[in-house]
Amino acid sequence: MSKIGIFMASGCEEIEGLTVVDIARRAGIEIDMISVTGTKEVCGSHKITFFADTTKEQADYAAYDGIVLPGGMPGTTNLGADETVNRVIRQFAGEGKLVAAICAAPSVLGQAGLLNGKKAACHPGFEEKLTGAEVRTEQVVVDGNIITSRGMGTAIPFALEIVRYFADDAAVEKLKTALVY
Repeated sequence: MSKIGIFMASGCEEIEGLTVVDIARRAGIEIDMISVTGTKEVCGSHKITFFADTTKEQADYAAYDGIVLPGGMPGTTNLGADETVNRVIRQFAGEGKLVAAICAAPSVLGQAGLLNGKKAACHPGFEEKLTGAEVRTEQVVVDGNIITSRGMGTAIPFALEIVRYFADDAAVEKLKTALVY
């Protein structure tokens, strides 16, 4: 069974992060919410407080097959400034593991040099931060082991593409039916 991690920073877009967690778990994919705040408590950009499964210091990165970055502000800025986040996304991309980001968070991939020669999408206004990418406007863009998406309104299709990456079309269709999507 696949296992992924999703970094959660203070100021993250709650829907983008928690939708991925919910849909991955419904699909039978293990996912750990990894707090980068120093504690398991995370307060999102809309002042919704939740608890992550683990912290960046305690996470077992070798156990993950992929990593996800939700957007939101200042969550994206906080992710981009975090040494652990940058080390892990570079390592995972280099190993061919899934690296996925939504909304403003693809800019973190751009600043890390992971989008060179890749197609990628982001929230409108962040296109110039997708350094080296061919910027696209589709809801979700899959280019090899990189999945990017545009924002809160695309959180479900983004999560479904993450499931498709680890499962198959049948698993995604089953989820869509269950979600009435």
